[in-house]
Amino acid sequence: MLDGAMTVWFLMTGLSLAFVIWDSVSNGVTSWVQRAAWILVTAYTGVFGLFFYLVTCRRPFVGGHDQFTKPVWKQAVNSEMHCLAGDATGILAAALILSLFELANGWDAVAEYAAGFIFGLFIFQALMMLGMYQGDYMLAVRKTVFAETVSMNFVMAGMIPVMVILAVYWPESRHPGAASFWFRMSLASVVGGFIAYPINYWLVSSHLKHGCMTLPGADGPAPQLGHGSPETSMQHEQGRHHGVDNRHSEHMDHAAHSGHGGHEGMQMRSLSPPVATAWVVFSFAVLFAALIATNIYTPIRF
Repeated sequence: MLDGAMTVWFLMTGLSLAFVIWDSVSNGVTSWVQRAAWILVTAYTGVFGLFFYLVTCRRPFVGGHDQFTKPVWKQAVNSEMHCLAGDATGILAAALILSLFELANGWDAVAEYAAGFIFGLFIFQALMMLGMYQGDYMLAVRKTVFAETVSMNFVMAGMIPVMVILAVYWPESRHPGAASFWFRMSLASVVGGFIAYPINYWLVSSHLKHGCMTLPGADGPAPQLGHGSPETSMQHEQGRHHGVDNRHSEHMDHAAHSGHGGHEGMQMRSLSPPVATAWVVFSFAVLFAALIATNIYTPIRF
């Protein structure tokens, strides 16, 4: 019965992934980073990724993308895709490598956390947001490390229990050559995505993390998937129409207008160090609580 369920899951995942890739090329009006994130997340979460892509990101008709994606809850889902895509990719890469060794599950979790954080921060957050920070990579790292840390901790609070517990009670799922391995990682990604949504909603609604932005002038015939990131041109567009207040550059980054005026006036801000530290500590507390709960069912050893 379980084999049949996995067969259906992988079949539906393949169809979902094919549609998201096709739609990203033929109908996509967001940056290639956003589209790549949705493609990866759909590969990991199957029909769940497709469903949320359809209801939060896909352009419903020409000229309708900004209005369709404007609600904060949709912006939060799109924002989370950056984090989930990077984190899950790093975790999956680490799991593949670690499968070659017989390490205790505690060391597996530590290595997977480190890999997820590195992929999430240094690729899907900082590297891909260079245009928003004038090409300054270290500034991009500094400006995105808070959001990545708290979001990553919630993603892992959902993924670790699933990965660790199923690995014990479903031993064959520890080997990449088994379909159950990929099914286990998919289940973990789904749970991690749901657990991390509330914190991403707070980050976006508090203007601490950007949401979904339309490529300038692209809400017509879609550009190709390899189109460059729009953040730099977005900043130029905003600068021409509204100017940029440099007096508060250490406290606020300006998100751009979309190509058709949607989401306008959105400004990115930063928390004070004590408040940011408190939120980081809280996110680690949630992660450790998840580890303690996991340890009740499956001992975590080092």
